[in-house]
Amino acid sequence: MSDLRSFHGPNAAYVLELYEKYRSAPNSLDPSWRSFFESFSPGNGTEVTAAAGAPSSSSIETILSAHRLAQAIRARGHTASQLDPLDGKPEEDPALRPETYGITEQDLEELPSSVVRVAGYVASRTKTAGEAIRLLREIYSGTIGYDFGHISNPEERRWLREQIESGEVREPLTADEKLVELERLSAVEGFEKFLHKTYFGQKRFSIEGTDTLVPILDEIILASAATGAREVLIGMAHRGRLNVLSHVLGKPYELILGGFHGGPRTADGSLAPDDFTGDVKYHMGWEGLHAGTSSDVKVTLAPNPSHLEFVDPVVMGMTRASQDDTSVPGGAPPRATEAAVPILVHGDAAFPGQGVVAETLNMSGLDGYTVSGTIHIIANNQVGFTTNPSNARSTRYASDLAKGFEIPVVHVNADDVESCIIAARLAAIYRERYRKDFLIDLVGYRRWGHNEGDEPLFTQPRMYETIRAHPTVREKFASDLVREGLITEEEAKEALDRVFERLEKTKAGLEQAVATDPDSSMATSARELDLPVTQSAVPAHQLVELNDALLTWPEGFTPNRRLAKQLDRRRAAFGPDGGIDWGHAESLAFASLLVEGVPIRLTGQDVERGTFSHRHQVLFDAETGESYTPLASLPNSRASFEIHNSPLSEMAVVGFEYGYSVRDPDVLVLWEAQFGDFTNGAQVVVDQFIAAAAVKWQQTSGLVMLLPHGYEGQGPEHSSARLERFLQLAAQANLRVANCTTSAQYFHLLRRQALLLSRDPRPLVVMSPKSLLRHPMAASSLRDFSEGRFYSVLGDEEASARVAEITRLLLCSGKVYVDLASGDQRQNAPRVVLVRVEELFPFPKEEIRAQIEMYPNLQEIVWVQEEPKNMGAWNFIEPCLRTLVEGHLPIRYEGRPGRASPAEGYSYKHAAEQARIVSAAWEGAPERPRQRQAKRA
Repeated sequence: MSDLRSFHGPNAAYVLELYEKYRSAPNSLDPSWRSFFESFSPGNGTEVTAAAGAPSSSSIETILSAHRLAQAIRARGHTASQLDPLDGKPEEDPALRPETYGITEQDLEELPSSVVRVAGYVASRTKTAGEAIRLLREIYSGTIGYDFGHISNPEERRWLREQIESGEVREPLTADEKLVELERLSAVEGFEKFLHKTYFGQKRFSIEGTDTLVPILDEIILASAATGAREVLIGMAHRGRLNVLSHVLGKPYELILGGFHGGPRTADGSLAPDDFTGDVKYHMGWEGLHAGTSSDVKVTLAPNPSHLEFVDPVVMGMTRASQDDTSVPGGAPPRATEAAVPILVHGDAAFPGQGVVAETLNMSGLDGYTVSGTIHIIANNQVGFTTNPSNARSTRYASDLAKGFEIPVVHVNADDVESCIIAARLAAIYRERYRKDFLIDLVGYRRWGHNEGDEPLFTQPRMYETIRAHPTVREKFASDLVREGLITEEEAKEALDRVFERLEKTKAGLEQAVATDPDSSMATSARELDLPVTQSAVPAHQLVELNDALLTWPEGFTPNRRLAKQLDRRRAAFGPDGGIDWGHAESLAFASLLVEGVPIRLTGQDVERGTFSHRHQVLFDAETGESYTPLASLPNSRASFEIHNSPLSEMAVVGFEYGYSVRDPDVLVLWEAQFGDFTNGAQVVVDQFIAAAAVKWQQTSGLVMLLPHGYEGQGPEHSSARLERFLQLAAQANLRVANCTTSAQYFHLLRRQALLLSRDPRPLVVMSPKSLLRHPMAASSLRDFSEGRFYSVLGDEEASARVAEITRLLLCSGKVYVDLASGDQRQNAPRVVLVRVEELFPFPKEEIRAQIEMYPNLQEIVWVQEEPKNMGAWNFIEPCLRTLVEGHLPIRYEGRPGRASPAEGYSYKHAAEQARIVSAAWEGAPERPRQRQAKRA
């Protein structure tokens, strides 16, 4: 059987497809087929017995060519799709022409459709290969382009092809559904036209040109609800946000129009507190119920700053928190992947242009970060501000970045409503089936400039001449329905008029309300700057039990021998001679919180072991490599414990963890940088979300950032966590910034943060140590954990016997304390006292005041730091101290001079500078106390 005469119809086409594979990649076939094709060639049999009604014979090469053409249309048909609403048919790829394969249209008409391997929808409507090819062109090169040839999984490709060619996604809209879509588009367009007319020149970043974004979102939400989603979370930039807020989330027109009239209002429309700065109307978020679903589905639009794509990982983190059930004790919480669905709406210039997009896509398949599929939509205006695509990206499509992550892409003309619905349906069912990302490239335009006060004719004159004459998508769709006899032109106009009437009434009522309540007085905020005292001690017997449990491993588990000895020292650390180090204290803090029912999520670069090999929360069997997490197996635990090594990313990972902490405020969420300066890579998230979101968007977070900090001669890149940046951002009770020096202080700090999550959530920034992780001076006793609490300021107990002699108060924070306290100079400086500021913000003024008042003959205060003068805490602490002493004591600085680089690059220079700072701090204290001022502080 070495020719085709024994094969019929579709079987012949199948053999030809295998033969084509054999010619290009013989090893891809099993041995039996390779053996068959070794003696098979077109010359061995040119007769093909075809299906009934088809021609009786044809050239094998013609059949192969027809098959290749069909495959090319499936793979490259999107390049010939009419995607741009403003432009003519794109130049056709030669691979889509019959002549490229040496055949003609007539040749195709003489072949049965089975030779192009069509089924279902296509097979039922065609008899000849020519008809099948024309229908495939209509499907793959119409106003929707399917781009999934980069998917490596053949089963996924097959499923996508079946859905595209014959699946339920192609079901045409019914007459009633078309009328519903017209109402939606009338609401979308009417809203924008009303705003343009009523608030002419005010920025709103209108949706016009991609109006079908609203029907697409509707369709995805409805499909998600049908498969069990209780929540849909959306992240998007400015364009179209007001329309989406109103028509997808149901935000009342009154509140949206109120933003154009000014006046600070909170999400419920009430007066904002006086320390609420608010944000522009097109940055704000909202939560609402989507109308039209059979069950209530909450839809959340996350607030977002002008850094367009940085909301992406935030929404991913919020989604993961909504999916996780952290009340289940043990390890990582179980996830209900269908419960929450994320949708990210991107800009066409921002998607390929901003690196946070790639970081976010990379997280999509990682255990610690996956949300089991995000639906991405590029709202493609074809212009980025004033920049054309040729200057904005190096790829054909704005969506091409997604191909590297094997995300199916559908390009669709934003003027074709039914094609947009098809794209939305396919996205929803793909996400449901494969739990993976999907991308819709919605190709439209921007009816106005970058904003409504911009003049686009300056930079895109030809494009905007076309836009001026181009009908809106509602106008085009209404005309189609008029031609179909579903409505009249008058009825189409009335749908738009009803929207205007409703908005006019809303505006009139709003103006009357503003006239009677002009916001002359503002509400006050109840949030206090000072932190409440929180008792965070844990009874000693409970700590002993937790310690034993953490050091008990499963039977047969064989840890690394060196590590086993290191961890076994934690038993002795509870005795009179031992000291509990940093990593040990952290484990005890976590364990105590878990038994109290506080869930914990810890992520970051190498956090399972810890950058400095101090944590070891995940152990690995030395023989099998199997992992074991003691905190995940803790007896009496009442909450989940989740720990993940993160990808080498800061921006997206920190955004993700921030989003998680916002969505589930009961979880203690921690992120640790490999080195503190790595937080540089997350600066936008720090500035726009972590530091400012509470006063801009009333979005609170208890995220903990652990940033290794301290000068040990490792050079400028791994010394400073840029403490000064966080202190510059500190205001309005927005942060907690700590730089503590003992393991007990760290223990109490973590527990206080967790215990305040329900009462006073604020982000906590910890300048965590490196050399102090195992330093004896940083170790604490069991009593330090079972008694006391976190202290913002630690005094000098050694100075209690010489209070009257003290003339100089040294204030410092963090690791420099150990350098100061361990040197010989301290013993020779009886007139100097050393005090540690463990929490820099909120500034502990009363605690420092108490230290100052303790020494009646004090003549000066010296702030000592190891960071350069233009960095570290000095520029923050100096005005605070001057205000505190009211001019009665001089305030002086001791440390490195101002520098461009955070630290020396050579260890000998570092050692010399550290020694100079220490000596200068202790030496030259005033010899004789002067008369104490009547008023000091």
